[in-house]
Order: sequence, then structure tokens, then C-alpha cells
Amino acid sequence: MNRNRNTTLKGKPMPQSTRFTPATILLAAFVLSTSAARPSICQSVRAQVSAEPSWRTTPVGGEMTEPADEKVLSQWWTVFNDQTLISLEERALKSNLDLRTALSSIEQARANRMSASGRLLPTVSVTGSATGGRASTRSGGLVSNSNGAEFDASWEPDFFGGLHKNVAAYDADIEAARENLHNAMVTLTAELALDYVSLRSYQAQIATTQSNLAKDRDTYEMTLAKRESGLASQLDVQQALEIVQSAEASIPTLETSLHQTMNAIAILLGQQPGTMDAELTEAKPIPVVPAEVAVGIPADLLRRRPDVRSAERQIAAQALRVGVAKANLYPTFTLSGTFLFGAQNLLNVLTPASLASTVAGALQQEILNRRSLKAQVKLQNALLDQYEIAYDSKLLGAVRDVENSLQAFGQDQVRRKSLSGAAVSAEQAAEISRELYASGLRDFLVVLDSERTVLTAQNSLVQSDAAVDSDLIQIYKAMGGGWK
Repeated sequence: MNRNRNTTLKGKPMPQSTRFTPATILLAAFVLSTSAARPSICQSVRAQVSAEPSWRTTPVGGEMTEPADEKVLSQWWTVFNDQTLISLEERALKSNLDLRTALSSIEQARANRMSASGRLLPTVSVTGSATGGRASTRSGGLVSNSNGAEFDASWEPDFFGGLHKNVAAYDADIEAARENLHNAMVTLTAELALDYVSLRSYQAQIATTQSNLAKDRDTYEMTLAKRESGLASQLDVQQALEIVQSAEASIPTLETSLHQTMNAIAILLGQQPGTMDAELTEAKPIPVVPAEVAVGIPADLLRRRPDVRSAERQIAAQALRVGVAKANLYPTFTLSGTFLFGAQNLLNVLTPASLASTVAGALQQEILNRRSLKAQVKLQNALLDQYEIAYDSKLLGAVRDVENSLQAFGQDQVRRKSLSGAAVSAEQAAEISRELYASGLRDFLVVLDSERTVLTAQNSLVQSDAAVDSDLIQIYKAMGGGWK
């Protein structure tokens, strides 16, 4: 009887195992290996950045285009020579919760890789059995025993590379997870330093306000005395009191910002809000920037910025997954075997005499869902395009970060010099106006304006000092410092 092996369901062929000769398998592998490979990384933006000999921003604040010292860059916060900041950074790198999450992501990627690599090895299952019985007869009981062991093994040779590419993709995922950890370190160290500079800035502004407040109160007392002597009006007294009250009103706002910043630092160190107050309450100066800063060249970002490196590894992983999707279009070959051991005596189970085995090989090709498999290839290629675009965007963003930080660093230093002179001039003008008012040579309006100006000028200078520090921190962050 002639049996048709092509079983159908509603007129459509069913996918099934088909046997092929080794020559057919090798020919298919050859055709696949010689097919055109899709480029994995767009080189246009990368080439442009690599070709730039220097930054486009003109250095005006001590920046040098010399290669940055990798040791200094990895711990860039030490250039401020502030022991408190150094201690905070070291503790944050050990206890920050975001870093612990990033470490967990690495372990997750490793577990995925281990799971995928298991498919490269044969799978073996073992089943043991033992039965016994007793039959009663007139002459006594008959006891029968049966012992057996069954080993089932199967293996899928990776002729078309799909399994190996899948494992390699997970290797790239592990590398990307490591770079994400490094990027979290870059972000953490910069954010902590920015908060620390803000903390010292608020303390300096509070001290400046309190110093001016003491002088404002002296002026108010002097105005009261002059009014009692008939040399000042009630208007002068009220204006002097307004200056005192305005200065007093600004302090609570600064205190609130100060404590919020302390709490932010505590969170970055993985501690509860309020636990850092005792350590950070003592006022200290805003850190001083170094005279020179080596900023390297644009090409350095390719090897130093963790987010750029992570984006590159994501491209590599996705390119391999395109290969996995293509390999799924081709047949899968499976070798399988069953080994049976059986004997009445348990000690004889694993002897050659008790062995019975079968070995088979099968080649399976999906037919009905081939359109779906081709769609998966298109999907993976589209994802690869997106990763390549994201890489270009990330690289351009890295260059933008450095250029913007360099521009701000230079201009804020120029601004700081002007504010420094303005603060000195305002303080001198305020002293002179008080003396002239006390001598009756100037009216109180001059004193009023000068005292408002001096407080504004001095606080602006404090904020400018903090801005210069923040700009330098942003430069180091943009350069990818803080993780090696």
C-alpha cells in the first residue's frame, strides 16, 4: 500500500521532518555563508568625530587640548583638593542604590547568556525504573523483579550559526550592561559634586547675607538715632527697616535649599535624609578650580564615554540577532538517541548485555510560517537601524555636551572676574555712603541703594564661583570621567 507521507490539514501541507544527505546540508550552509552581509554600524558620524583635531570652542579659561590623564580623569573630583568631597565620592561609589541596580543588571545579562549557551550542548535525560511482584502458588510464592534505566539524548548541530550568534549577542549585552554601570558612575559622581558645590554655595550666601544684615542693622540703629536728633525722617527709618527685613527674609529660603541639598547628598550615598546634616553643617569654602584643565580631543569620546560605548555594544548585539533571525529561515538538524538498560538483577542494569539503543537524525524545515520568519528578519533589521541612529545621536550629543560645557566654563570665568570687581566696588561704595550719611553729606536714598547693591553683588559673586565649579564638573562628566 502506497502511503502519502505529506499529511495535509484543510488542503495545506504540515511542517514535518525530512531527511537530507550531508552534501545537501553543506551546500545550504555554503549558500548562507556567501550571502551578502548587512553593515552593522554606520560610520559617517563616527568618522566625522574621529577626524576633528580639536574642539570648536576656543579655550579661554585654562582648558588645554592635551590628552587627559586617565588616572586623574577617573577620579576627577580630586582636582578640587577638597577632602570632604573626596570622602563623599568614595562612599557614594560603594553604597549608591543606582549602582547596585546596575550591578544586578550585569548579573541578569550573565544569566541570560548562560541560559542561551546551554542550547549548544546536548540535552540528556535519565529515567530509572524498578518493578517487583509476587505470585502465590501451592508450593510457595514466586518473586519477579525488573530493573531498567533509560537515557535520552539529543543535540542540534549549529550548521547555520544561529545558536552561536545568539550566545554572542548575549555577550554583547553583558558588555553593554557593564558600560551602563560605568555610565551610572559618571552620572553619580557628577551629580554628587554638583550637589556639594550647591551646598557650599548656599552656605556662602547665608554667611554673606548675615554679614550684610549686621551692617544693615547698624545702619537702622544709626537712622533711629538721627531721627531722634531731628536729622532724619520717619521715611528714612522705615526704609532702613525694610532693608533689614528683606535680608532677614532671604535667609530661611537659603536654609531650606541648604537642607534639601543635604538630603539629596544623603540619598546619593544610600542613606536616609537628615543623616548627613551633622557632617555637612559646618560651612566651608566653595572648592577652587585648578588653573589648567586637559580636555583632550573629540575622538577621545569614542573610547571614554560609557553611554557611547554602551550604544555601540547594543548595535553589535542587535546585528547578531539579525543573524539569528536569518538562521531561522533554514532547516534545523537534530541528532537523537535512546539507550535502554534492563535486567532482573539491579547490579546487571548497566552492563553491555542489558543495552538496547536507537539513534536517529532529522532535518526540519518550517513551511507554513515562513512569511512570519521573513518578517522577523525585517523586524530585527529595523531595530538595528534604530540602534545605529541612537548611536549617532548619542555620539553627537556627547560632542555637544563637551562644547557647551567648555563654552560655559570659559564665559563664566570671564563673568566671575567682572563680578569680583563689582562686589569690591559695591562694598566700598556702601561704606562711603554710610560715612557720608552719618556726616549729613548725603541723603538716605544713597545708602539705601548702595546696601541693596552690595548684597546683590556679593551673592552674585558667590553664585558665579559655584557656576565655574559646576561648569568644570560638567566638562568632566561630558568627557566620561569618573568610572575607570
